[in-house]
Amino acid sequence: MVIAYETESSAYRKKSLYLNITNRCNNRCVFCHRFDRKYSENQMDELWLTHEPTLEEILEAVFSRDLSQYDEIVFCGYGEPTCRLDILLKTAEAIKARFAIPIRLNTNGLADTLYHRDVTPDFKGHIDTLSISLNASNAKAYDALCRPRAPQAFEHLLTFAKNAGRFCRVCLTVIDNLPQEDIAQCQKIADTLGAELILRPYLE
Repeated sequence: MVIAYETESSAYRKKSLYLNITNRCNNRCVFCHRFDRKYSENQMDELWLTHEPTLEEILEAVFSRDLSQYDEIVFCGYGEPTCRLDILLKTAEAIKARFAIPIRLNTNGLADTLYHRDVTPDFKGHIDTLSISLNASNAKAYDALCRPRAPQAFEHLLTFAKNAGRFCRVCLTVIDNLPQEDIAQCQKIADTLGAELILRPYLE
């Protein structure tokens, strides 16, 4: 079981320490590796959590490393980090209390549907950058691709992104092999929300 792991991000051009805090997710994206049996058997076993780590276990995994070698810390993994919002925020608070290191949250942008409130004010002082997986240029395509549990998920995502811009940098991400007209529409969405659009490399 791996809680913390490092990687070089081509999209963000940074050396990052990733924190894997849950397997749970409120989407069932068609491209997710958790539903790819062949990939899962070969690559995913190490990252799949045997239990949800406690706050103490997460902080031990973080502070046992030399954080000066990283450009940022990222909440990511095979689950949706905001499924454990309280633990996420307590972890970020503990890190910020000891180190001046940027923290990024990779999310599907649907936390508000989990907690039935605007959670974005909670990110103030804890999260520096929100990277939201937009994945599609419209609600119909999003629902087909991400299979969200929440109704009107695409609209919730856009509202979440807009609200979050009051407290941190917001990036919307899509894969770079989308049709150009879809990427152009995603750029318009990002511009309207005051967010950045980042193209993620498509990996077979």
